[in-house]
Amino acid sequence: MKTYVYKVLLEPDELPSGEAAWHIHCPTLYELGAATWGKTKEEALANIHEVIQMIVEELVEEGSPVPQEPAVETLSESMMAVSV
Repeated sequence: MKTYVYKVLLEPDELPSGEAAWHIHCPTLYELGAATWGKTKEEALANIHEVIQMIVEELVEEGSPVPQEPAVETLSESMMAVSV
């Protein structure tokens, strides 16, 4: 089993109804569809974890290269880890 760690960016957003929401995406996997949202920070984080997990699992199953983050100097940014 290997663990992959990805930076995620969480930003406040608003639903068409005017309700508060959070947009979250993974820049490294964005082109593969790693973007989602949630009504709370916790929901957005859980959703992006699921999306990243699905993307990485699919890449591994296909035998495709799995994009990885460059070496991380500090962990001041939000990070997401998945193991496959």
